[in-house]
Amino acid sequence: MIRASRLPFLFLPAVLLLSGCAGLEDFLATRLDRGETAAPPLAERPRLDPISRNVFLLESPQQSVIGRPQIVFTNAQDTFSYIAREYGLGYDELVAANPGVDPWLPGEGTPVLLPTQYVLPDVPRRGIVLNIAAKRLFYFPEAAEGEPARVFTYPIGIGRVGWATPTGEAEVIARATDPVWYVPWSVQQEHAAAGDPLPPTVPPGPDNPLGRYVLQLDMPGYLIHGTNKPYGVGMRVSHGCVRLYPENIEQLYAMVGIGVPVTIVNEPYLVGMRDGQVYFEAHAPLADDPVDPAVRLEKAFAAAASRNPDFGGIEQQNRAQAIASAARGVPVRLTAGDAFEVYERALVVKNTVEPDPDAPTLAEVRELLDAPLPDEEQDPTAAPAGGKSDAAAGSLR
Repeated sequence: MIRASRLPFLFLPAVLLLSGCAGLEDFLATRLDRGETAAPPLAERPRLDPISRNVFLLESPQQSVIGRPQIVFTNAQDTFSYIAREYGLGYDELVAANPGVDPWLPGEGTPVLLPTQYVLPDVPRRGIVLNIAAKRLFYFPEAAEGEPARVFTYPIGIGRVGWATPTGEAEVIARATDPVWYVPWSVQQEHAAAGDPLPPTVPPGPDNPLGRYVLQLDMPGYLIHGTNKPYGVGMRVSHGCVRLYPENIEQLYAMVGIGVPVTIVNEPYLVGMRDGQVYFEAHAPLADDPVDPAVRLEKAFAAAASRNPDFGGIEQQNRAQAIASAARGVPVRLTAGDAFEVYERALVVKNTVEPDPDAPTLAEVRELLDAPLPDEEQDPTAAPAGGKSDAAAGSLR
């Protein structure tokens, strides 16, 4: 059994290596000082083209890890908001993977770890799968005969504390483009209290928080949609709905029809396999998660052991517990010597960021995160939002 009380003390080196007490170059230099083999210094590695942002092949049914970690050197004007969107990440993902780096002023030439490797949630691979703990969506389209299976993945914004995105099974029951947002009464009250009153309806256009594309679920009031504030993607900023970058929802909308199943899970700890290696990915449990983290960790271990009899030794569990306490959201190979392996196998890639003149300031993001929460629940009688296509969409955002 995994004991939560042991978490802070087991395998301390792994915690330190992921703690942000030093930069990536310092990590590698420390390992060299110990006389161990390490990859060439980051500055000497070739700058490669970035990997695909959103789509990955699944080479076998057993593969449950996709992508590869990357490292990019920042330009003077870069912020984590710019970098996250450019490389298919959410803001929180990038912050968690790079403790100690200023997300608004990382500075010229700072190496930033891109957590672009993902362990797939431990659920059937069909339709849309949302892992709210990782703030990430996975879509598994049906593969044509003779073609390899693929998975699309996108960062998502989810519900704030008090407006949590629900878990469970659902399906897409309607689709809409350029929707009208019928604002629930509780949301109108929230905005009025903040000095930002909203009308009962918001028409299509740049001020509509649903963006241009909406997928309605059979969970009343809940949607997967775009946004007019893309810097909130990857954070807990919505009233329970799931937000995607505008370019991501456009791609997903083109692939997903009515009847596609949707599975929403809360898995902060994920164990996966690729090429015979066991990987462990840990995210900070959601603040309002009713399940004890130790219970979730034990469940992840039990699922992994049921599929792979080689997993489950005390050393692997100790390492995984230490990685869980760090919660950097980056898959680490439990069969490797230590957490340095993430940086050694990371690709150093070209910086392709083009600054967005409309990107938010720090003050704007703080205002978004500090928005007041309403005392009441959503209004279940709120009208649906009409759109230009298949059917009406729901009302929360």
